Amino acid sequence: MTVESERADAPVALELEGVTKRYAETTAVSELSLSVREGEFFTLVGPSGCGKTTTLRLIAGFEEPTAGTVRFHGADVTNVPPEDRDVGVVFQNYALFPHMTVGENVGYGLNFSSPPGGVDDDERVAELLELVDLAGLEERRPDQLSGGQQQRVAIARALAPGPDVLLLDEPMSALDARLREHLRVQVKTIQSALDITTVYITHDQEEALAVSDRVAVMNRGRPEQVGSPQEIYRRPDSRFVAEFVGDNNVFDGTVTAVRGDVAVVDVAGTPLEVDCPDVDVNVGDRLTCCVRPEHLTVGPATNRLEATVESAEFLGETSRVHLAWCGRELLLRTLDPLEGQVTVGFEPEDAHVIELE
Repeated sequence: MTVESERADAPVALELEGVTKRYAETTAVSELSLSVREGEFFTLVGPSGCGKTTTLRLIAGFEEPTAGTVRFHGADVTNVPPEDRDVGVVFQNYALFPHMTVGENVGYGLNFSSPPGGVDDDERVAELLELVDLAGLEERRPDQLSGGQQQRVAIARALAPGPDVLLLDEPMSALDARLREHLRVQVKTIQSALDITTVYITHDQEEALAVSDRVAVMNRGRPEQVGSPQEIYRRPDSRFVAEFVGDNNVFDGTVTAVRGDVAVVDVAGTPLEVDCPDVDVNVGDRLTCCVRPEHLTVGPATNRLEATVESAEFLGETSRVHLAWCGRELLLRTLDPLEGQVTVGFEPEDAHVIELE
């Protein structure tokens, strides 16, 4: 059973219904509707300017929507101030107090709210520092910590009052790639241990796929697709999602024949067979499909493409090969080095239909 299916029956902890946010002539969020279940790790991912951070600020109460409703556990909190929303927020720059020790930073929110579970403030601080693997560093100041340690202090501080919802606004964007990979595992572990409803903001597609129960791919102020990481990657709903989340090869052409569940599509003069078991496709339709680079193979295949190797990037476990075919670029993942003219291909079932007109 997947984590998403386990969460399917969980109550809705957070809901946005028809939420719009405008700044003068600019619409940052447009008629956005989303729901997040209790205990879910829900990620908003998308390019700069897509509305993901504005959405998080609307959830936190730092911004008021121009239209629409925000609900926590079914209660309308659209006009409730941030301090009364029972949320913990970790900002991109962590916003730690430089004049306070680690322990004082973590315990800051307990000046305004009693810790959960009937423990005293010192016990709560010690408990959280243990959770984020910083026990023994209570007396250090933020400038004596690494970037990763500062990030974990910020998470512990947000968690100290026992919020219902944890909001994380690109908390790893300032860290190097190796540290990000290590810390995203820690963040997911902490979230799972506490079973806290979490909304995570990132522009890093790999990060979103790695840590999330569900992902919303944002585009122009609204979600283009919401689903599990597996659904987003394997079955993108649109060309934008297909091209934004990971590498992809997109083919578009005209359907020239339909044989059962297989459509024959003329792409740049080459007939390609595409499985369409769940799509009502007819001769003459314009069809767009995508094939992930790992599904392109070198050698015999149902769909064969004669291409030219343009360049290759050695990535350690595999190479990412850039191919030229019929005036367009294709990407291929392979273990073996390639050069010159090559025949690559894919099977009909490895193509996923994303548009049909």
